[in-house]
Order: sequence, then structure tokens, then C-alpha cells
Amino acid sequence: MEEQYPKPSVTVDIVIFTIKDNELRVLLVKRDIEPFKNKWAIPGGFVRIDESLEQAAKRELQEETGLRDVYLEQLYSFGDPKRDPRGRVITVTYMALVNSDNLEIKASTDVSEARWFPAKKLPSLAFDHAHIFQYALKRLRWKFEYTTVAFSLLPKKFTISQVQKLYEIAFDKEFDKRNFAKKILSLDILKAEGINRDVSHRPPMLYSLKADIGKIVEII
Repeated sequence: MEEQYPKPSVTVDIVIFTIKDNELRVLLVKRDIEPFKNKWAIPGGFVRIDESLEQAAKRELQEETGLRDVYLEQLYSFGDPKRDPRGRVITVTYMALVNSDNLEIKASTDVSEARWFPAKKLPSLAFDHAHIFQYALKRLRWKFEYTTVAFSLLPKKFTISQVQKLYEIAFDKEFDKRNFAKKILSLDILKAEGINRDVSHRPPMLYSLKADIGKIVEII
């Protein structure tokens, strides 16, 4: 049976997004081992025999970047027989979102460097990671459209202008200020938190995301 059905290896790859300096950015690591040594890649690695896929993703995330306790969601599986020169390797991809207040990253294990790159200006990537990134970006925008996951990239208290800027960066387009605010406030997903008085101009209203929002909402 084992000879008839040889066992493939399984990896996890984690596409990590953040908003930094008014840009959508992606965390990449520089490989310190072959294959593709010194090439940039999406963080990830092999799944151990005694761990779940999610456990492997969290471990690789921490080992290669130092990040932990972030939004993590499984995306898709990629299994082209020739995607990895080491042999038959199937990868299960994840998407992670990191708040810009939590950007301390460090490279370790089998990578020499970890760096945030603008999503619109990525370097040449190892394996099939360019294809994986494009799929993750598509899924990210879908999640932003129909769920409140985007708010994990904002501070706990935020303004409507901050929400709009986040969506403009993610979708690389501008939204009408009045219509955007009207739509967001009509969804009944925000809680008013008072006025932001730490500004010199007209103080805006601060909001937070209501707890226990279990429904899919059409944000934009």
C-alpha cells in the first residue's frame, strides 16, 4: 500500500499583511537554505507529524518572524507536483493580519532576514509564492468587503476617516467621504466612544467595533 501511494510532504505558508506608512505591506523572509537560498519567500515550513495545520502555521509564524497572537485564517491548498524542487510537496496557505502597532519582527531558524514590502512592489519570490500572494490579496479584499476583519488592522478606538483610509489602501482606490461614512454607520457594527480631543483641528468622533458580530455584512 505504501509503495502504491507514496506519502507527499506538507507545508504551511503564511501571507502576512499590515498597513504601514499608508501602504498595504507584506512580510517576506530571505531564505538561508536551499532551494532558492537568498531568495525572498512567504514565511512557512514543513508540518510536523504530531501537529495540526494551524499549530504548524502558528509555530512557523513565531519561529521565522517572532510574531504571535495575530489574526490567522486558512486560505487554500496548492499542490502542483512540480511546485517544489525537493519533491512532492503540498502547501496549505494561511493569511495573517498584523496591527501596525505590533511590527517588531525578527528572523530566525532557516531565514536570514525578515522585511515588510509594499504589496505593489514585491521582489521575485521563491517557489510558486507569487501565485500564492496574488490569491491571498484577492481573498483579503473579499474579506474586507463582506466581513469586519479589516478592523483588526486599526487601533481599538478609531475614526471613520481611519476606516476609509484603510479601505482605500487595501483596494487601491478612493471612496467618497460622505457616502463611505454613511454606509459604515448604517451597518450598526460600531460603538461611539466619544470625541478625540488629542487633535488641534475639529475633533472627530471615536468608535470601536461592537463585540460578537457574527453575521456577514456588506461593508462596501
